[in-house]
Amino acid sequence: MSPVSATDRQTRTPARMTRSVMIAALVLFCGHAGTGFAQSDYPTRPITMIVPFAAGGPTDVIARLLEGSLSRSLSQQIVIENVVGAGGTTAATRAMRAAPDGYTIMLGNMGTHAAAVALYPKLAYFPSTDFAPIGLVVRTSILMVARKDFPARDLTAFIAYANEHAGELKMAHAGIGSVSYVACALFNAIIGVSPKLAGFQGTEPAMSALLAGKADYMCDQTVAIVPRAKALSIHVYAVASPTRNRSLPDIPTAQEAGLPQFEVTAWNALFALKGTPRPIIDKLNAALGTALADPAVRKALLDVGSEIPDHPDRSPEALARLVRHEIARWMHIPRFGEAKN
Repeated sequence: MSPVSATDRQTRTPARMTRSVMIAALVLFCGHAGTGFAQSDYPTRPITMIVPFAAGGPTDVIARLLEGSLSRSLSQQIVIENVVGAGGTTAATRAMRAAPDGYTIMLGNMGTHAAAVALYPKLAYFPSTDFAPIGLVVRTSILMVARKDFPARDLTAFIAYANEHAGELKMAHAGIGSVSYVACALFNAIIGVSPKLAGFQGTEPAMSALLAGKADYMCDQTVAIVPRAKALSIHVYAVASPTRNRSLPDIPTAQEAGLPQFEVTAWNALFALKGTPRPIIDKLNAALGTALADPAVRKALLDVGSEIPDHPDRSPEALARLVRHEIARWMHIPRFGEAKN
């Protein structure tokens, strides 16, 4: 083989460089195109929805009411995964570590994505930066309830009894940072009592303890309370909202019952992971909108006392603002000591 001259090298080098640039450009184009196609085809496999509490609780109930409609809209199965522990923060940590590809989403709430920041100094995630908001699902009123045979018949009598027997009272909750914990922490701070606590891995186990007389009172969302209230298996004192709840119209507001400071509204919302492409977020938000417009889903949510937000309040941007506002709001929520069940 004859040696290559300097002239030949000078002639061939630009050609080789041109081919290299073209190949690199083609690879880059294909990469971007592949990403675009993947996003436009999404979803191509089942989607996991992480629910941060045990089955049967309010968050789980809401997830299962959404499940069918979301599956139909996205043409893929929604697989609900109940992950319990630490007031829902175990589930949020698990979700935060998933791939940001839209195949893992989470039904978070006021506890996991707001109050937990104040209650857990070593929280492994930060709600407003580690998650990508999809949309607000529902707002829910908070009800303050007690076991059926509790001696106080109205809220004023309950407060008087609580102040006289604070060391004896046991408050059930779904874990530190849960909606039930946060709502009753506010209630306890207002009336000035520090009860014994009975923490559980979700609202349903906490409610079971109340029904069995192993706890005296609790605060939680209408989704969990309404069926028991209608069955007369618990005593309901007040709803912590400016107006009465349509599902329990005979229950007074906290203001009507003499405690106007006790006003709090819970919420549940869908989140993806930080870095999830916006086209995927938009597709999930649209599917959520379809679900909340479904007459059967709407009726089921309203029947358990939920409030369905208007369309502007369901955007990812609106949810991002809500999360920031709620984190600031709950930064000074008091934390009470924990007791064994």
